[in-house]
Amino acid sequence: MDKIEINNSILHYKIVNHIINKGFAPEIKELALEFQLCVEEVVTALKRLEADHGVVLHPNGKIWVIHPFSLAPTNFLVHYDDKEWWSNCAWCALGVAGLLKKDVTITTTSGANSRQIDIHIQNDKVMEDNLLVHFPIPMNQAWDNVIYTCSTMLIFETETDINLWCDRHQIPKGDVQPITKIWEFAKVWYGNHLNPNWKKWTTQQAQEIFDKFGLTGHIWKIGDSNTRF
Repeated sequence: MDKIEINNSILHYKIVNHIINKGFAPEIKELALEFQLCVEEVVTALKRLEADHGVVLHPNGKIWVIHPFSLAPTNFLVHYDDKEWWSNCAWCALGVAGLLKKDVTITTTSGANSRQIDIHIQNDKVMEDNLLVHFPIPMNQAWDNVIYTCSTMLIFETETDINLWCDRHQIPKGDVQPITKIWEFAKVWYGNHLNPNWKKWTTQQAQEIFDKFGLTGHIWKIGDSNTRF
């Protein structure tokens, strides 16, 4: 069998498709077999994808995060029937639901605290349409530590809850958006992630998408950053 060309787009597609179908990421040896490459070539390809912000790797080289999926336990579990996936944040969890195109339940907690919240996506709608999503980290800083950034994008029931949470944890209050808006936004943002020709959004494209959905203010202003989103 001839080698398959391994670029960021096809590698990203193979990983995301594997996670959707099996619930976990492929091992490096599996990818090597898939592409008819040696392990070292796959490791190099994964590092190249990581440099493009298409994946986050553990220090041991295993896949940790490939947005909108997390391969380690998080505060967001997306599930339907007997299948389930971890996701990184409220934004990502809605993105997973959009990729699956199923009636799913997202199980999380309010502000990563003790109150459990189940979010039901049915017939392409969020049933709990009164919930809020808090974005405390400016997008132009998101990739400084993307694991931390994602961990702070949480679901809340009221803006008062957000104010109390920010004061309690000494995390500056950022932007607050209704979950219904972030649902529509997430479907567009992650809409191309299950595509063999996937490409990261450029800074300009990302800003245009933010603007399209009325995501404005300092949290959403990317500025002159060369970060790909």
